[in-house]
Amino acid sequence: MPLRFLTAGESHGPSLTAILDGIPAGLELTASIIDLELARRQKGYGSGGRMKIEKDTVQILGGVMAGETTGAPIALLVQNDDHVKWKGKAIEPMTAPRPGHADLTGAVKYGYRDLRPALERASARETAMRVAAGAVCKHFLSQFGIIVGGYVSSIGEVQTDFDDMPYEERFTRAEESDVRCPIESSANRMRAEIEKTIHGKNTLGGVLEIVALNVPLGLGSFAQWDKRLEAKLALAIMSVQAIKGVEVGDAFANARLSGTQVQDAISLATPNSQSLIRNSNRAGGIEGGISNGRPIVVRAAMKPIATTLLPQPTVDLALKSESTTKYERSDFCPVPRAVPILEAMAAFVIADALIEKLGGDSMNEMMPRFEALRKATLENLQMEDTPHVWWP
Repeated sequence: MPLRFLTAGESHGPSLTAILDGIPAGLELTASIIDLELARRQKGYGSGGRMKIEKDTVQILGGVMAGETTGAPIALLVQNDDHVKWKGKAIEPMTAPRPGHADLTGAVKYGYRDLRPALERASARETAMRVAAGAVCKHFLSQFGIIVGGYVSSIGEVQTDFDDMPYEERFTRAEESDVRCPIESSANRMRAEIEKTIHGKNTLGGVLEIVALNVPLGLGSFAQWDKRLEAKLALAIMSVQAIKGVEVGDAFANARLSGTQVQDAISLATPNSQSLIRNSNRAGGIEGGISNGRPIVVRAAMKPIATTLLPQPTVDLALKSESTTKYERSDFCPVPRAVPILEAMAAFVIADALIEKLGGDSMNEMMPRFEALRKATLENLQMEDTPHVWWP
């Protein structure tokens, strides 16, 4: 059975919930592991007033007993501290849709007579539960030495050059930065750009990089379109609010080059070695829909979010006349806070692919199978080197 999760709840409702199904038995798991990731989601320069209200912690309501997963669905709950301000109170009607949000499209699709139901469910508040479910997946992957991390590579016009900085150092330095950028000089310019945007009553987007290290060769498949690993990653990343573009590896730069310039050449580690190596990673760790053993690198473009203090032109659907938008509390720049969200989604996809590859219902079954996975060595790739009649 594939790994899967569902979330439920509204932005200002009593709570948010998630059910994560498919995690094997025998994984040690406590709420503190998840709370650490939830706390990361709440940090970032450019965040709005909601983050001063919510102090997210998780309750594990099912699937874990005596500190270990049982193999049953894991039920997770996060309370909305802001709910007390909304409970039992009449809320002013919302009838002027914000361009770029789900207000208008949601009203057309579901026939709402007030726009708030679309806002409440489409809100990025929902990502708290993605992070909670993803935290379990990250913890599961860590048992196999697989690390999923991320950082910000650009905000607005401010770009970053990493100068071959090792990925794990990027992860560490990003967590020391309130804009989650590993390069201090770039982080300072990003902070200034966000400050200017706040004073201008506007919002700002950027580009994030999510990287998975130590992923074994052989996850995913080319056998069917929906089994391709990069396709699953693209779906998961694009599903996050305000993400409007994804690339794996150097996809867009590669599109401007010739074929011989963009492939990751295969060679022997040494002249007498059994191991095959790559000295580049333009493919972003995936070839033919299958992980190739190199770091999996995904970049995501996050648009400036739709809610701005500066009014935008719209139409008031109740008054049936042109109007301007009303401000709903939101971030000025959500990019730094999006890093743990995208990490969570990438971790979910890779955990699903690993579970599918290994099979088994418990960690005790999976561990030996992981150690026995085929590797890119001449010993593991015995070729017959004889003609075959493929279709007699």
